[in-house]
Amino acid sequence: MGKDINQTNIVKSGLVVKNTGSWYVVRTEDGEFIDCKVKGNFRLKDIKSTNPVAVGDYVDIKLNNEGTAFITEIHDRKNYIIRRASNLSKQSHIIGANLDQSFLVVTVNYPETSTVFIDRFLATAEAYRVPVKLIFNKIDLYGEDELRYLDGLINLYDSIGYESYKVSAATGDGIDVLRDSLAGKVTLFSGNSGVGKSTLLNALLPEANVRTGEISEVHNKGMHTTTFSEMFPTGNGGYIIDTPGIKGFGTLDMEAEEVGHFFPEIFRFSADCKYGNCTHRNEPGCAVKKALEEHYISESRYNSYLSIIDDKDEGKYRGGY
Repeated sequence: MGKDINQTNIVKSGLVVKNTGSWYVVRTEDGEFIDCKVKGNFRLKDIKSTNPVAVGDYVDIKLNNEGTAFITEIHDRKNYIIRRASNLSKQSHIIGANLDQSFLVVTVNYPETSTVFIDRFLATAEAYRVPVKLIFNKIDLYGEDELRYLDGLINLYDSIGYESYKVSAATGDGIDVLRDSLAGKVTLFSGNSGVGKSTLLNALLPEANVRTGEISEVHNKGMHTTTFSEMFPTGNGGYIIDTPGIKGFGTLDMEAEEVGHFFPEIFRFSADCKYGNCTHRNEPGCAVKKALEEHYISESRYNSYLSIIDDKDEGKYRGGY
């Protein structure tokens, strides 16, 4: 098996631990780290994705005597997180695969993470069955008003069922609690550029030595510092997948009637809607709109829900989300 006419090819299985955009690094079952490329025709079989292979994938590779290797097969994925590759793109980008959980690192300032971005990420994670914890970073920088707003967000997301943590990667505040929750799990780290993801990773895993960047004062936005995805062992039986900072989070393949399924509080109330295919916009007898008016559903979450439905309209997706 795995031999070609020259009898030189060897087939191995392994885990994709790094993606540089043009190369993948695979850690084989016998502990080797091998640089691999994807076979040309392999891309054609995949959905319209900018990266048919993602960090966290288990793959088969074929080596040859010229010192190169090709990924020939992806094993079935347990789950993954996917987003629209760019504004108005019909292509997808798989952020990470075979995840036990995801940490979404957010900031209420320096720069501000929008609730629409948070909710789009959470809805996508719900769709692909990836548990998410929200990590509110840079608490050492916030004034009274910002801390009050942060606590309001935590109350909101806790009430829906999302665990939230307040941390400062710069001072180490809250880091130990995070470290404990990484044990034995594959955890995806994601977030906007500039939220301190790399600083947080360095605080959790000093040996990782991840490059960090500055905030652009002009726009209060982060500069990209991680340019590829990479997996790091946590030392307590787990792994962290670090990913490049992202500006927008475009959703994919969600029909209007099913978007509410990925907002747990909207889904709960939707059972009482008059119509089974209610999209909770203008339909009569909508229990979700009633719950919104009575403040059982937050306005910010409902607006995020509408923004995902708007994605279905051609040309509506905007990177600022």
